[in-house]
Amino acid sequence: MAASELEILIDHLKGLVGSAGFREGGDIELKNYQDVMGARSVAPLLLLRPSDTQQVSAILKACFEANQPIAPQGGMTGLVSGAAPLEGEISLSFERMKKIIEVDRFTSTMTVEAGVELQKIQEEADSHEMLFPLDLGARGSCTIGGNLSTNAGGNRVIRYGMTRDLVIGIEAVLADGTIIDGLHKLRKNNTGYDLKQLFIGSEGTLGVITQAVLKLSPKPSSQVVALCGVNGFENVANLLVHAQTGLGSNLSAFEVIWNNTYRLIDEHVPHASVPMSDQYDFYVLIESMGSHAEKDADLFVDVLHGASEKQLVEEIIIADSDSKIKNIWTVRDAAAEVYPGVGTMHTYDVSLNVDDMGYFGEEVEKRLRAQWPEAILGLFGHIGDGNVHIIIHVGPETERYHLQIDEIIYRLIQELNGAVSAEHGIGLMKKQFLSYSKSESEIALMKALKQTMDPRGILNPGRVF
Repeated sequence: MAASELEILIDHLKGLVGSAGFREGGDIELKNYQDVMGARSVAPLLLLRPSDTQQVSAILKACFEANQPIAPQGGMTGLVSGAAPLEGEISLSFERMKKIIEVDRFTSTMTVEAGVELQKIQEEADSHEMLFPLDLGARGSCTIGGNLSTNAGGNRVIRYGMTRDLVIGIEAVLADGTIIDGLHKLRKNNTGYDLKQLFIGSEGTLGVITQAVLKLSPKPSSQVVALCGVNGFENVANLLVHAQTGLGSNLSAFEVIWNNTYRLIDEHVPHASVPMSDQYDFYVLIESMGSHAEKDADLFVDVLHGASEKQLVEEIIIADSDSKIKNIWTVRDAAAEVYPGVGTMHTYDVSLNVDDMGYFGEEVEKRLRAQWPEAILGLFGHIGDGNVHIIIHVGPETERYHLQIDEIIYRLIQELNGAVSAEHGIGLMKKQFLSYSKSESEIALMKALKQTMDPRGILNPGRVF
């Protein structure tokens, strides 16, 4: 695009959103273009801040006609470099589209704009004695639009599913500005293709989500949490089956911290107080949420007593107060907070069958240490739904060896028929490894969808593939 044409486009875009709807040059804050992974900080040509869907539509129509690439962004908390702009891109921020439009207790739904923070949605649901179960460590700053675009997972997938399972309808805007209005509240709707699923998890490459109808659940009236010390991954896997069988639908979280991560938490995260010694191979957080406090607590104790009798656990600490529940969850959340004390750490988010996880944990450490004997690494994750996170620091030049570490970890995932991304998406950082988890025919179909829905390639170009 010639310089004069670009100037005309930018002036037009400014006019579409008004003075409050854009930032440019030095007025663009770092938070709107600094990649959370520290990999990129390229200022966009222009930061657009539309106030409603009609403005989003007008923006995309103008950019489509001018072949101008757009980088949609939510809370900028993603971990695969998917939202920060590339050179020459315009950023499309939803920071002014923060309305909670409606809470409907009869259909158990909440209709929201894309820029609403996850924590605000949780709090609004809670104020209506309901629950929006999606929960992430970045809950205070991530937005529902970003959660939808990446199909976020989090802590309670084992019971409630991924983000795509928590959505009934969406409104989205296509690359050419066409508005797709699917904002219905119907739990049963078999009228052809489920179009919302095209946009959920597509990382802003097929269209831009502007509003959503979210599925709410009854608010649990009981919460019981325990931390278990376990030796041997076979016992961890059997404990999972035991908890699923005994607690049924009350089982809301089954989180596992490997010993290496537990030690890092104890050493490097002062605000997290580990409640038991570091002598066990694994530390398992089990959470039950239900509707009958006394009965649920008794059932929880009985299930854990049964696990002890089967010699699946070595030690159990049951939190008997809100403060102790918070403390155990703080320890779990701290697994992602050790890097300030360690130094630069690469983080990984992979998925594989539960019965492969014990081998994976041992083998991935073996392969990484063969290359970097003094590496500092840890594993943890949402094992109840097959998701493992890896954190690794190999020394002062950790950043330099990023791709080599990637290759070691993702090659092993490929061998085990796992997924190189469980909940964070592909973005830029994993696109060269997409073929490790997707077949040629699957990738070809994905590219065909992209070509059909965004023929000029203006939406998040270069991401995913």
